[in-house]
Amino acid sequence: MINSIVTGGAGFIGAHVATHLQKIGHNVVVLDDLSGGFEENIPRSSTFVKGSIMDVELIEKLFKEYEFSYVFHLAAYAAEGLSHFIRRFNYNNNLIGSVNLINASIRYKVKCFVFTSSIAVYGKDELPFKEGIKVSPEDPYGIAKLAVEQDLIAANEMFGLNYIIFRPHNVYGEYQNIGDPYRNVIGIFMTQLMQKKPLSIFGDGKQTRAFSHIDDVAPYIASSIDIPEAYNDIFNIGADKEYSVNDLAHKVIDAMGLEGTIRHLQSRNEVLHAYSDHSKLIKVLKVDKDSFISLEAGLARMAKWVKTVGIRKSTEFENIEITNNLPPIWLEEVVNK
Repeated sequence: MINSIVTGGAGFIGAHVATHLQKIGHNVVVLDDLSGGFEENIPRSSTFVKGSIMDVELIEKLFKEYEFSYVFHLAAYAAEGLSHFIRRFNYNNNLIGSVNLINASIRYKVKCFVFTSSIAVYGKDELPFKEGIKVSPEDPYGIAKLAVEQDLIAANEMFGLNYIIFRPHNVYGEYQNIGDPYRNVIGIFMTQLMQKKPLSIFGDGKQTRAFSHIDDVAPYIASSIDIPEAYNDIFNIGADKEYSVNDLAHKVIDAMGLEGTIRHLQSRNEVLHAYSDHSKLIKVLKVDKDSFISLEAGLARMAKWVKTVGIRKSTEFENIEITNNLPPIWLEEVVNK
């Protein structure tokens, strides 16, 4: 039996990756502190350990007990825009926590460390983003992700730890944490509709993103360790077609079948246009882009799930470190707590 650990396996992408790993015969241990995930997301036949990647003693214990062949590291607080205001929390959780896992992977001779990074590492360079271009992240979240990538490269050169790095972008779908007011725009929109609130858009809404359904991302992350050509390389992963946030808002309203209005807020400091090239992914991982789920079809599937689970309340985030220049709608969240 192949033992694999999935960090963040109660969260959105992690839960789906854990499910797909089980389908291909892995014995899965899920490590999650439930700060952003839900226990009901975890595949039933997996082993769930409630804990943090900041707990070095726990990590040591798990690696020693299970002798993991593979590490799938998806635990992160992925609120990119908020990362400016939670700098210490961001670097502790998204960088230092990752290093704890890398250290253990080296000591216990893990065969491959699979890491979900982000297109946030690119910043605002020429589009579409390609893996070989110069990276220049614009926010602490992207900086932390890039630092982990660089540490994995250094660990490979020094210790021979194999890695596969994925840079997903704007992934959505079932199990997403729709109760988090700081991240996951589609989940935020759907929650606002159910609460009969206007959909909040920062700026004029002309910023563009490519939105990727989870079923076009998670299976490839899970199966990547069986493709030797993918080892020690970096891959963009996700959809190709970009949409403006304004277009997205109207598509979400249609998918939910509810009355909706839009409220434009003061613009925030963010990359205006972000989408990637996936030619390397297609070639190496044999991805069939023609089979990808359209945004309309994916939103319909997510909307059906959202209506089933209803409005979800996420664990309250109490780690805002800087309120200077915090967008007013986020400042309201802080004050109301």
